[in-house]
Amino acid sequence: MSPGKVLLVDDDADLRASTEQALDLAGLGVEGFEAAQPVLERITAGFGGIVISDIRMSGMDGMTLMTRIHEIDADIPVILITGHGDVPLAVRAMREGAHDFIEKPFSGAQLAAIARRAMEFRQLVLDNRRLRAVAGQSDDLEARLVGRSNAMIHLRQQMRTIGPSDADVLIIGDTGTGKEVVARALHDLSARAAQPFVAITCSALPETLIESELFGHEVGAFPGAIRARVGKFDHARGGTVLLDDIGAMPLDVQGKLLRVLQDRVISPLGSNVQHELDLRFIATSRVPLEAEVTAGRFRADLLYRLNALSLRVPPLSERVEDIPALFMRLLSEAAARHRLPVPQVNPAFLAELARASWPGNVRELRNAAERAVLRLERASDVATGMDGAQTLAEQMAAHERKLLVDALIRHHGALKPVYESLGLSRKALYDKLMKYGIDKAQFLSAGSATEADER
Repeated sequence: MSPGKVLLVDDDADLRASTEQALDLAGLGVEGFEAAQPVLERITAGFGGIVISDIRMSGMDGMTLMTRIHEIDADIPVILITGHGDVPLAVRAMREGAHDFIEKPFSGAQLAAIARRAMEFRQLVLDNRRLRAVAGQSDDLEARLVGRSNAMIHLRQQMRTIGPSDADVLIIGDTGTGKEVVARALHDLSARAAQPFVAITCSALPETLIESELFGHEVGAFPGAIRARVGKFDHARGGTVLLDDIGAMPLDVQGKLLRVLQDRVISPLGSNVQHELDLRFIATSRVPLEAEVTAGRFRADLLYRLNALSLRVPPLSERVEDIPALFMRLLSEAAARHRLPVPQVNPAFLAELARASWPGNVRELRNAAERAVLRLERASDVATGMDGAQTLAEQMAAHERKLLVDALIRHHGALKPVYESLGLSRKALYDKLMKYGIDKAQFLSAGSATEADER
């Protein structure tokens, strides 16, 4: 996220464009959105910017957006744009937590001045949080990484020490343990917190384009390079780059990355000009990279360069005592996202959760919380999954239903990526939804998908 990033929400395209231009001319980084839901997907407890929203919009309105942002972090400034007749509503919004409001018509200079003050407030909040974290006091690390187990207390202590440094870090952990959450928290604890945080999933980059994606390229660097491209490393200048699943990076690119880590210089493809990079690198891996080195799939010198500081994120199997509190936190977050009440949970059910196996770790537990909020499964099924079925056919059906629901949650109800990821035809997916009584409308209303997304 760039310094002073403004997320601007307005469903009036002309007004949004003119407001974006005014803020940009005032030197504020701004990104426009026509609807509220995509903004929520950008908000975290460590978000370094502010939100400006029209108070009256189709779909989710500005007041609802503000409430849901403050459920994530109550100290994120939200500035509301009001019409002439909405001033009493804006005054009520101020009492309910709005940072400020501005009435239409307004000048760009007036809005920019309000935005700058809000930015200063946000940076002060984040600076204070970092100071508390360094001092070992209660901070938002405990909200992001829930758990009172020894493993989690130790992890947070390590993060408070490592975070404020400028050293590169390697994070090891099983799938779904929250490695990216740890990486973002380290960025937010550092002096680079107001600068960009750019996450790169190494396993998702096409091997033929990975160098261009990372380093950028000049015109004519390769067939089809008809215009210059700024690489992700340059895009993150001054901030932090997360190299997610670094073990999937091709060996030849690993060598070039090693030189970047050592020299902090970069040359776009097709150029002989080197320029310096001011970056912090954080890498993650699902598997111990020592084994990958032994197998010849990872460079030993790159591992040594990355492994100077390392963190291990424990799986849920090593902190079962954290599962009840973590589930309740995930349940509250899911209820807030879907604007539904938090389901009642009794202690016996929480104990059952702690006894269950969670091979997908926090990611799987989060999906279970989503299913519980949407009431897509019986309570016993959330905790025990297919183990609660009695016959083989029932076990198979329970497992298939869970896979379908998890895929729908993951893709916000958009059916095309669901049937493609599961290797089904569109008709086969519809048949299975009918078979298990799954209503796709529940997912479409909860996420950002539309009927157009399904095609």
